[in-house]
Amino acid sequence: MKATWALQDAKSRFSEVVEDALHKGPQWVTRRGVDAVVIVSARDFRKASTGGGSLVRFFRESPLCGADLDLTRVKDAPRKVDL
Repeated sequence: MKATWALQDAKSRFSEVVEDALHKGPQWVTRRGVDAVVIVSARDFRKASTGGGSLVRFFRESPLCGADLDLTRVKDAPRKVDL
């Protein structure tokens, strides 16, 4: 379950929000009941913004790695469109 804070609560308890982001993971802040921002630790932000690794690693760690996927392209003619 994601940790969610109303904006007013996050403002008044900002130190707690930061501590939770550091130790418990991302903290979601809502404004008028709608997700507005996510507060994450600098370490998690760096990892996410740099991709956390290579594209090859991403595909190797994918849950679909090794799945028997049919990747052949369909050679059908394009459909007619009236303009």
